[in-house]
Amino acid sequence: MGTTMIVELTAIVVLAVLLVVALLVLRRIRVLRRGGVDVALREARPQEDLRGWHSGLGRYRGDEFRWYRISGLSSGANVALDRTRLEIIDRRSPVAGEMHPAGSTVLTCRDRGRTWELAIGADALTGFSSWLESTPPGRSTGYRQAS
Repeated sequence: MGTTMIVELTAIVVLAVLLVVALLVLRRIRVLRRGGVDVALREARPQEDLRGWHSGLGRYRGDEFRWYRISGLSSGANVALDRTRLEIIDRRSPVAGEMHPAGSTVLTCRDRGRTWELAIGADALTGFSSWLESTPPGRSTGYRQAS
């Protein structure tokens, strides 16, 4: 293999890596510009298991709370929670080692048989609770608050 071929292959690999990084940066900028609320999310795990949290943005769209992971190439919502089926089954403060902002609350929610944990700040929690509780007259939200 000649030196020229090695240089060409190296250039192709570097360009491919730069392209992927540029796509990630552009996606992040696009997601952030559209706004939303900061929410960390993971599939429910035992409380002492600190792994699995992903940062993202949540947006309200009709009866859905759509969560978009900040990192990654997907342009669509990674998780969509349906207000009409959503059930909050637990609420807790972050445990030591969870890197959520001060004043955050961790909600354990169930939707369509899957259980999720959402770490959400105080202001965003107020908006989330209001969104859950508000539906047009005559429609049931399915919303149940853990006592």
